[in-house]
Amino acid sequence: MLLLKNILFTVLVPGTAVVLLPYLVLGPSGRSTPEPWGAPQLAAVPLAAAGLLIYLSCLWDFARRGRGTPAPIDPPRVLVVEGLYRYVRNPMYVGVFLVLLAEVLFFESRALALYIVGWSVFVNLFVILYEEPALRRRFGFSYEEYRRAVRRWVPGRAYRRA
Repeated sequence: MLLLKNILFTVLVPGTAVVLLPYLVLGPSGRSTPEPWGAPQLAAVPLAAAGLLIYLSCLWDFARRGRGTPAPIDPPRVLVVEGLYRYVRNPMYVGVFLVLLAEVLFFESRALALYIVGWSVFVNLFVILYEEPALRRRFGFSYEEYRRAVRRWVPGRAYRRA
């Protein structure tokens, strides 16, 4: 059941952010694959692959270690501070950002670049105003200790529980 919930969340939330909304932003004239592929398209492929692998790794950690989903209605029951979470507090969002950045490169789209700016502002506000306070309430001192030791967006030194 947990696997099904994680798949459903992935389709609905990150799927909307990286597939549906960019599709709508690009419009009919911007959706075609550039021919021939140049440096931006070639750079986009490993970037998208890295973002997808980061996201899937985090999803796995939420299910296996946290025994939950990224969805606020079924959050992890255990604070996840292992895997990529040892280096950055929000690696899942970082993975989604990399996929979006790959789309900007691939389609060479200013409109998608503006979309990423708006998406980044929205996500940052969501994390600061909702997620972090919710994690403080849910996990207390454990989360505070983790928050002080690990950066929000930029990877740093590996976290070690005291």
